[in-house]
Amino acid sequence: MTEQHPWRRYVAIGDSFTEGIGDPEPSSPGGHRGWADRVAEVLAAGTEDFAYANLAIRGRLLQQIIDEQVEAALELRPDLISVSAGGNDLIRPGADPDDMAAKFEGMVERLRSQGATVVIFTGSDTGWSPVFGRIRGKIAIYNENLRAIAARHDCVVADMWALTEVRDARMWDVDRLHFAPLGHHTIARMVLASLNVPNALQPLKPEPLPARSWRQARSEDFVWAREYFVPWVLRRIRHQSSGDGRSPKRPEANPYAHVGSPDA
Repeated sequence: MTEQHPWRRYVAIGDSFTEGIGDPEPSSPGGHRGWADRVAEVLAAGTEDFAYANLAIRGRLLQQIIDEQVEAALELRPDLISVSAGGNDLIRPGADPDDMAAKFEGMVERLRSQGATVVIFTGSDTGWSPVFGRIRGKIAIYNENLRAIAARHDCVVADMWALTEVRDARMWDVDRLHFAPLGHHTIARMVLASLNVPNALQPLKPEPLPARSWRQARSEDFVWAREYFVPWVLRRIRHQSSGDGRSPKRPEANPYAHVGSPDA
């Protein structure tokens, strides 16, 4: 069989986005699957000795990812690394996207130091969101910096800003902060396309949830505000993180095989 890509050891670093929060699967380490696991499933299919580690932890800020995950990732000797970082910083008052980009570039230089292919993510366009639309400008500035960094250091860009499909409410978990299984599936397809890896993942499969009525959606707004948004705001005020005390779900680069049925 002709192998579809050159990579043998993939390490994912980042925050809840990469950990896979919103895509629950009890049989997966940490109880979540996510886009990175889905990408690893495809990369592992038909590839001998493929190994995968996921060091991402929910709630992590950019500097924490640099301090806690970069050297740990390099110790695993990956030839493919994905990094999504900065989202939790940008939602905080006073975050400077230019200062963040300078830190990000130092991280990318280190990740590229062993010759691995590095995939970086732009931020999503939040213009449609009544909660996060106000930081759209900061995200756009950060993204332009990231694109320049990618060009300077020969990185692959996984372009979340251009992924307009994720504006669909069905792509999001009930907390509206994390992607649902359908969203993670859609992002996995985009990442694989960015890597130019053929795959059998199909749009909108897993099947989307049925459409909701206007009345049901408004009722869910109140539930969401009480159960998710208010606690999230309180954690920001208290300088707490949902990832406090947590460890990576896949700390070692082990041979990868999805417990359930593979998608590819």
